Amino acid sequence: MFELNDKIALVSGAGQSVGEGIAKVLARQGAAVIVNDLHADRAERVAADIRAEGNRAVAAPFDVTDFDATESAVRAAESELGGRTAIIVNNAGVAEQRVTKPFRELDPQDWRAPIDLNIFGAMNCIKVVLDGMYEARWGRVIQISSGSARTGQNINQSMYATGKSGIEGFIRHLAAENGQYGITANIVALGLQKNLEEKMPPEMISRLLEGIPIGRLGDPEEVGAFCAYLASEEAGGMTGQTLDFNGGSQTR
Repeated sequence: MFELNDKIALVSGAGQSVGEGIAKVLARQGAAVIVNDLHADRAERVAADIRAEGNRAVAAPFDVTDFDATESAVRAAESELGGRTAIIVNNAGVAEQRVTKPFRELDPQDWRAPIDLNIFGAMNCIKVVLDGMYEARWGRVIQISSGSARTGQNINQSMYATGKSGIEGFIRHLAAENGQYGITANIVALGLQKNLEEKMPPEMISRLLEGIPIGRLGDPEEVGAFCAYLASEEAGGMTGQTLDFNGGSQTR
């Protein structure tokens, strides 16, 4: 079950953390993976790790907010892998140029990076692969999002949340437009992930865990396994859904 043999999958932001976990699990399920990251060294490392496991992957470093670069890189990777992209996981979502402040302290130029990445970056990736899915009458679009899209939080992330809210709305319309062509589109809203351990002191992590019933942070390969299901033939009846994958988090 959940085999992805003979499918090509594009995973954006796959050079580390959750994206890396997703890319590796999809490859283990049989997909040939286009490993995207803004930084070439990260994309190449993950692609090499996948190949070392005996699976297929190519590194595709490009900026998803640049449509022309996205289209060029994806076409080149598809040519190398010998097919069209059937699965896309839009994971890239944390802009390097983000400014973490309350909205009233942000300058208008600070609004753009998180919104461009989460909305236009995701739309660019979908646009360049959607025609191939339409022609094949089969495709899977998986959008990684966050509980922040639907829950107000006093954590100085209003622009990130705005981007996630916007792309969630788009995905629901995409699902409605394309379901008749065998193309599904779903949203995975993640909770707190293990990469926070690199950014926060242990005492802060302990406080966060108090609001997570499973008592731990999320694991990238668990997210990857969930994406493998959504990418599979068996998930063909599920589309237009926002699925919380957050350990039962009460704080989101």
